[in-house]
Amino acid sequence: MSEARTRLLDTASGLFYAEGLHAVGVDRVIAEAQVTRATLYRHFRSKDDLLVAYLTQVDEAIRARVNAARDEGASPEDAIRAIGRGIADDIRRDGFRGCAFLNAAAEYPDHEHPVHQAVLTHRRWFLDTVTGLFADTGKPDAEPAGRHFVMMRDGAMAAGCLTDPEAVGDTFLRGVEGLLRYRSSL
Repeated sequence: MSEARTRLLDTASGLFYAEGLHAVGVDRVIAEAQVTRATLYRHFRSKDDLLVAYLTQVDEAIRARVNAARDEGASPEDAIRAIGRGIADDIRRDGFRGCAFLNAAAEYPDHEHPVHQAVLTHRRWFLDTVTGLFADTGKPDAEPAGRHFVMMRDGAMAAGCLTDPEAVGDTFLRGVEGLLRYRSSL
């Protein structure tokens, strides 16, 4: 990736997350990244392409963290806990403004739009991955457990930027433990 493309994507990503996808125009990205309009359009055909690249970058970072949690040689339960801790840590970090994917879906509700498609792709992968971890525990209810985990995550991500992030993170982690304890009795 060229230095200009990296600078454009990093600048756009910070602005989009902090201020919203519709609120930030390409002129602002160009000015803050200190590139020309031609440079922007050489790397991204449109603002939509830049938005999808932003979401792809977020997706790749989450996939790397989830894969790291899975690759530590931990049990499926411990991997689920590690993913949960990562989510709780995100909620507690300075500048947290919710889930980039939920925010994007709210701004781009048309299911056919490329931004919304990027959101759906990420969410399918995340649900499939978490469901797979629950299946790896050997318990019979992996699909509802995966959906439950994702629903708790969505609620925690929404609440984390509205109320006390410490309490939200703690509550989310208690929910993850409760889900694992319930499943251990099956």
